[in-house]
Amino acid sequence: MDIDWAWIADHRDSLTEHALVHLRLALLPVLFGLLIALPLGVLCRRWGWLYPPALTIANILYAVPSLALFMIFIQYTGLTASTVMIPLTLYSLSVLIPNVVDGLASVSEPVRQAATAMGFGTLRRLMQVELPIAVPVVIAGTRVAAVSSISLVAVGQLIGQGGLGYDIIRGYQLQFQTQIVAATVLIVLLALVTDAILVTVQRLLTPWARARGGAS
Repeated sequence: MDIDWAWIADHRDSLTEHALVHLRLALLPVLFGLLIALPLGVLCRRWGWLYPPALTIANILYAVPSLALFMIFIQYTGLTASTVMIPLTLYSLSVLIPNVVDGLASVSEPVRQAATAMGFGTLRRLMQVELPIAVPVVIAGTRVAAVSSISLVAVGQLIGQGGLGYDIIRGYQLQFQTQIVAATVLIVLLALVTDAILVTVQRLLTPWARARGGAS
């Protein structure tokens, strides 16, 4: 397979623009998913009966093919970015909700009791003790959701909102392998860079883990 490097150089600006659109379409749903999953996960942890139905609904939504969800939402949001981002937000919940619940469950009862004995109220204990301890598990789920979202965005080009998916479909239509390969490589790079950034965020949010690792 021959790669037309001159074409890539000539279309560097358009590929960059498509990559930025791709990132926006992929990462905003993960952010929205976190905003939903964090309070819902806290509620599921507090009231255990809520967790099974919440997880079941999230898994059912994840099982629906992305194109089918696009077609459902297109009736209400039209050929807009929202038609892609709403389904991706829903997909992220199947990963983020259980990770938030598992992260909170990883906080040992003696730690909770110690925080309570120090005068921490429920909200303060959640914000300053439980959520920081849950960060590694929550970030692990966020990494999975982000990489999955980056790969799924390309399907959105079928309704005109796909970022680098445009180059994949256009390359297929023209039987031009260079455009397909360039877009595919960029999607992989976006996933790798995003994953590395999230790992860095986790390290910054858990300085005690770095200190423990250095001591060992």
